[in-house]
Amino acid sequence: MSEGNHLSFEEAIQRLSKIVDQLEGGELPLEESLALFEEGVKLTRQSQARLDAAERRIEELLAVTDDGEPMTRPMSLRDG
Repeated sequence: MSEGNHLSFEEAIQRLSKIVDQLEGGELPLEESLALFEEGVKLTRQSQARLDAAERRIEELLAVTDDGEPMTRPMSLRDG
């Protein structure tokens, strides 16, 4: 399954949970286990990037200028 780029953050976390369950079961052939592990690593990296982008956005929203005004910019859906 290589649709990680099209999953929402919540869907990626759910998929990761399923992958962990499958891998912990220990009954998969080696090649299938490796493919699932690789998918899990990709989903983890994508999810972490989304979390990092959300954290940066929150920091921007909480930031203020020297005169006490909030520093904001239009939200971009491409940030994460």
